[in-house]
Amino acid sequence: MRDEDRTTTDKILDLLLDALQERRQARGEMAPIDAEPAARPEPITLEPEPVPEPEPEPLPMAAAAPDEIEEVEDVADVEETAVSSIPEKLPSIHLEQMLGRLALGVALLLIVINIPFNRFGTSLARAMPDTASLIIRDGLVLKGEGDKIYVLQDNKKRWISTIDAFEYYGYRWEQVQQVDEAFLNQFEEGQPIYLLLKCNNSPHVYALENGEKRWIKDIPTFVDNGFLWEDIKFVGCNYLRNVPDGIPIPPDAGTPPQP
Repeated sequence: MRDEDRTTTDKILDLLLDALQERRQARGEMAPIDAEPAARPEPITLEPEPVPEPEPEPLPMAAAAPDEIEEVEDVADVEETAVSSIPEKLPSIHLEQMLGRLALGVALLLIVINIPFNRFGTSLARAMPDTASLIIRDGLVLKGEGDKIYVLQDNKKRWISTIDAFEYYGYRWEQVQQVDEAFLNQFEEGQPIYLLLKCNNSPHVYALENGEKRWIKDIPTFVDNGFLWEDIKFVGCNYLRNVPDGIPIPPDAGTPPQP
């Protein structure tokens, strides 16, 4: 009986083992089947899209130095000024009207300059010779259309009788103002300016004119003619004797004495 029971038990165990194996096979625990590898797809190249660079975040004002803050503000002000200084459109300028007014002003100026302004009918353009304005004053050296040179003193024109007198009294050629006769005629004739000559061994004084010595009669005549003692030039008596005699001052003084 016992042997039969063991045989039955073994059979039952074998059946259970077989059922377990079948179940494992049903669940896919069988050995895997080798399959062919799938074809590898070709890679597709994609161009990268440009990524904008991130703008730097502004530093907080508290962390920036004062000099940097001022520099940033100055740059901002300069940019604003540069933008605002570009004019959108220049205003139209009436160029023709401006040129017309300028031409009218020049014409009026020419008319005014050429209008006679004094009793001799002398126009401003002719009365003012070399410069824009001629100041009438004592010591002004003038020359008209002739050869004579004058100097103004006390509102009178005094003829400088010789080149020697011109140089002796310190006048210079660059001082001479060329004017017309009408301008000179408005001044009264004064005493001529002579070169006064005297030698040490003679009391006589002579005025040099046109290469001749004119004897000055006496001291009153000397003073009346406006001569000054400090203007006398001393020369040798032999030099004076060789200078021809001219008309004395005054003309009725008589025969001039020799030095």
